Formats: sequence, structure tokens, C-alpha cells
Amino acid sequence: MTTPWQDRYRAIWASGDYAAVATDIIPGLGPLLVRAAGVGPGQRVLDVAAGTGNAAIPAALAGANVTASDLTPQLLAVGQRLAEARGAVLDWVEADAEDLPFGAGEFDVVLSCVGVMFAPFHRAAAGELVRVCRPGGTIAMLNWTPAGFIGQLFAAMKPFAAPPPAGAQPPPLWGDEKHVRELLGDRVTGVAARTGAVRVERFAEPGDFREYFRDNYGPTLTVYRALAGDPDRTAALDAALDGLAARFRAADGSMRWEYLLLTATRSGGPATP
Repeated sequence: MTTPWQDRYRAIWASGDYAAVATDIIPGLGPLLVRAAGVGPGQRVLDVAAGTGNAAIPAALAGANVTASDLTPQLLAVGQRLAEARGAVLDWVEADAEDLPFGAGEFDVVLSCVGVMFAPFHRAAAGELVRVCRPGGTIAMLNWTPAGFIGQLFAAMKPFAAPPPAGAQPPPLWGDEKHVRELLGDRVTGVAARTGAVRVERFAEPGDFREYFRDNYGPTLTVYRALAGDPDRTAALDAALDGLAARFRAADGSMRWEYLLLTATRSGGPATP
């Protein structure tokens, strides 16, 4: 049996076309995370909140034994097709990031590429990332920052969106190094963190971004659907998103979407099994 918030989050991410967003806008982030985590042949790798496999598939192509987990089965189904097209072999498992169906220490590397950040209860999700990673193994995450474009997108949509579950924390907090360090605590060592940015050149005009995300990105599409029948609030959201895109748009029309890339070693044992 699922909870109401799980059903709601599944519906959000099943809407739109997240595979298109991952392919059109951020295709390089998954491979970047895989390289940063040092994924290689024979390693047992778990991609948490894997979506359509933008990190899981490159990890499998690097020779790892990969399990891709996500709360939304529709995303996993798309990921399976993408993996088959690229010749990648991996397991796809429907799973809640806050209650993973895996054993303690089961994986050498635990990844999440702009995925686990959308689990509403951060401490529970962080605890699961640590639990399923073996002592001496690697935890690696790439998350959008609060001050970056996607962090500010969620801030812009917040006044128009349905309230989150009680006790939930905002997704972009996972892009705050201090917050993630506090979540992981002394259960990890050797934390290394740096910010970077995706250069996005797809949107010639600010309105192009709004239209693309309204049609393809589940969280944005969901907010617009909730405003159907309210032209004034819809127009206000249009203006907020156009203003945001204009604020982050460079003179050449490109945009920079900032992320935090963080890696850490699971405490409690040697570096090898």
C-alpha cells in the first residue's frame, strides 16, 4: 500500500516527458557523476531515484553491476528502453528512496543524479543512502543548488503549487553543502564537494523555457494543470518563469544551471570489501 504523498509524487514525475528533459538539457550530468564516483567494472552500484537512468546507464556501460531504483514505474519503463537501445544491462527496481528494499552494505557505490533531492524527507533518504552502502564504499550525489536556476525555479513555483507533505524539506537544500554534510554526519568521511554548472543553449527566448518546461517537466506541468481555469494566476506564473529565465540568461542567450557535486566514503570499515 502506498501513502498519499507517494501517489502524488509518482503522478508528478509520470506526467510530462522527463526522458526528453534528461536527454535534451542535462545529458552530461549522469556520466559526470559516474566518473566522479570512480565507477568501474564489477562494482555493485545503486542509482537512487534514477529516473530514466541518466546515471545508471553510463554506470552499466562502465562495466558495473547496476541497480536503478525509482518511485515512479513509468520512468523505469522508459529507462529500460533507453538502456536496451544503448546495449546496457542493468536491473530496474521500483523503490522509495526513503525505504529502500536492499540490504545493509549491499552496494559498493550509491549514486543519485538530481534524484534523491526530490524525496521530501531528507533525513530518512540520507539514512538510506548510507545504510545500503558498504563500509569503505562511495556515496556520490549531484543536486541542484538553492541559488542556481533550478533552485530558483522551485522558489518561483512555490506560491502557485500545492503545499508539500507536513515535515517535508525543499528539494534544493540537497544542493547546499552544509545541509548534506549535516545529513550524512559522521557516517561518512572524506567528503569532497564542488559546484559546477550546466550550460544550456536550447532556449532562444525566456518564453521558450517556460513553454518547454510546462509541457515536459513534471513539477512545472503539474502546477500549470492545477491553475487551469484561473487565467490570472496562470498569467502570474507565466510572468514569474519568464522573469526567472531572463534573469539567468546571458547576452549570448545561454543559461548556467548550477549544481553541487558531492562524494563521500562510508565510514566503518576498509576501503575494499
